[in-house]
Amino acid sequence: MSRHCFTPAVDRRTSGFLPLPTTLVLLMGALLLLAGCGNGSAPDSQQQGPPPMPAVFLTVVPEDVTVEVEYPGRVHGSREVEVRARVEGILEKRLYTEGRTVREKDHLFQIDPEPFAIALQRAQAEQAAAKAELQQARRERERSATLYQQDAISQRERDQAQTNLQLAEARLALAESALADARRNLRYARVEAPISGTTGLESFPEGSLIEAGNLLTTITSLDPVHLRFSLPEEDAAHLARRLLSSAGTPPPLIEATIRLADGSDYRHPGHIDFTSRVIDPNTGSVSARAVFANPDGELVPGQLLRLRLPLEKFSGVFAVPPAAVTTDRNGARVFVVGADNTAQARPVKPGLQVNGRQLILAGLEPGDRLIINGQVALADGMPITPIPAEHKEK
Repeated sequence: MSRHCFTPAVDRRTSGFLPLPTTLVLLMGALLLLAGCGNGSAPDSQQQGPPPMPAVFLTVVPEDVTVEVEYPGRVHGSREVEVRARVEGILEKRLYTEGRTVREKDHLFQIDPEPFAIALQRAQAEQAAAKAELQQARRERERSATLYQQDAISQRERDQAQTNLQLAEARLALAESALADARRNLRYARVEAPISGTTGLESFPEGSLIEAGNLLTTITSLDPVHLRFSLPEEDAAHLARRLLSSAGTPPPLIEATIRLADGSDYRHPGHIDFTSRVIDPNTGSVSARAVFANPDGELVPGQLLRLRLPLEKFSGVFAVPPAAVTTDRNGARVFVVGADNTAQARPVKPGLQVNGRQLILAGLEPGDRLIINGQVALADGMPITPIPAEHKEK
């Protein structure tokens, strides 16, 4: 049965109202008619909202992450020693092959020993004379002591005998000192290797007149070797925090590895043994050094290599896709899937990016379903349709 709407007629003669313009009367009647006819309900399709937005998520699990960095470095011998002459003389022989490895105490050079042998003989003779004088002085003192008790000599003569004994003892000490010096000079005429290592070129040919202090050659110890490199200021601060975290205990050994020119890793691991506490104002970097075993001589001084260093270690952190982290005026945040399939905003504390993944140091819990796609258009509390990722983050 159709519904009809009627508009009541108004008698302008008896209503007491002032007459209205015809156009206004018609407009009001049309509005009343629409209002009366609009009491029906709207179609159901006009009341339904848009469907929940799809959001791809992955379930996060904590893990231990090591941040590794690489720096260029140059190889140096662990010890580089200058071999210098200690006495003056003619350089008679070079007794090593240049560039070859020598052992400590090996004979390297021979300086003409004859002048030192003669000086040694003279010192030995002076020592013998001083010993004889000392024996005579002792006998004179004993004799004078006996005669003084018999009132055969004066006190002055007895004291003079005692003084002569003391002078003889001093002369013997001087003679023995000169003898030791002569023996040392003769020994220094034979130049020996102070350390084991690889020898350099000779500085003077045979037959040269050598003065004390002249550089004869150098020896470089190649096992172990040092790799010297520079750390950026920020990385040096991370490294210092690792060392300072062990207050009260010996500092931990920070391991390091070398990447060779062919891309392979050097088979002997090393460790950091020195880090400067001063920042170079010109470069903003900090000097550091690592030590590596080199039993086969594979690493050569002057070689430019790359050092790989674990800069910082994190335990129980979350590594997530960087796109999952957004920022607002309150800082970094992520969205997780709530229990009622709504997007829940979660403030987080981001760390470094490692191998293309963003570290989250705080703000997530194990098992959280982190939204990694579609989060840009989300708002806190918005209904979503969760879609699992193809694989979970490991």
